[in-house]
Amino acid sequence: MRYPEVDVADRLTFLGHSTVVIELQGVRVLTDPILGHLAVAIRRQVPAVAADQLAGISAVFISHGHLDHLDLASLRAIPGEPAFIVPAGLGRVVAKAVRGEVHEMVAGDRMSIGGLTLEAVPAEHGRRRSLLTSAAGPLGMLLTGSMSIYFAGDTGLFPEMAGLAGRVDLALLPVGGWGPRLGSGHLDPERAAEAAVRVRASAAVPIHWGTLYPLGLRRLAGYRFEQPGEAFRKAVAARTAAIEVHVLRPGQSILLDGRTPL
Repeated sequence: MRYPEVDVADRLTFLGHSTVVIELQGVRVLTDPILGHLAVAIRRQVPAVAADQLAGISAVFISHGHLDHLDLASLRAIPGEPAFIVPAGLGRVVAKAVRGEVHEMVAGDRMSIGGLTLEAVPAEHGRRRSLLTSAAGPLGMLLTGSMSIYFAGDTGLFPEMAGLAGRVDLALLPVGGWGPRLGSGHLDPERAAEAAVRVRASAAVPIHWGTLYPLGLRRLAGYRFEQPGEAFRKAVAARTAAIEVHVLRPGQSILLDGRTPL
């Protein structure tokens, strides 16, 4: 299959929560698309994603089946026919909503996207989407080309994470959630900083924060919405000066040659 290529500089754009566009070697990969409000009670507190930000997407990676990572309305809004990479067990759910080819993967599987290699890697998080639907296991992604980018999806710390050490240039790590509390299988800023050290990333970007929040609660507990990104930066700095942290707000980009956010 030919994948669309776009003539732009290599860059990463944080669109909010775990939704990121990675543009590398002319290939655009989108992760866990949540483009608007999640539900009546869980509201997007930043502008919705505009359709032109999704032009030329080659592949969409979905880490697991929870509603804040696998949203069928968002999948239907993605233009074109990109490849969809999903954990084994979720292919049928996704195929009903999309036009592109759906590929189920388990940890260790690989596929080529243009000149890039996408490798499914383990994650520690819930598998179930509903009473009737669950995945074989949640996934992270290691995208490798001119550089290597680790997208952790949604995960807690787990021993196998150290197996990525030496393979990660840039780590995209979850540092918060969509409410005032984090359950098990999540990283907060301190644990995410430990993850960055474990994988020995050269640089890191915090994700899974500052986007979704329950209706009305931002005024009461807004610090849990606003602060995780900077808290992650401070937690990394307390451990090592070797990892450069870029805290992006939804809609901001960073060029992947190490220049400052746009």
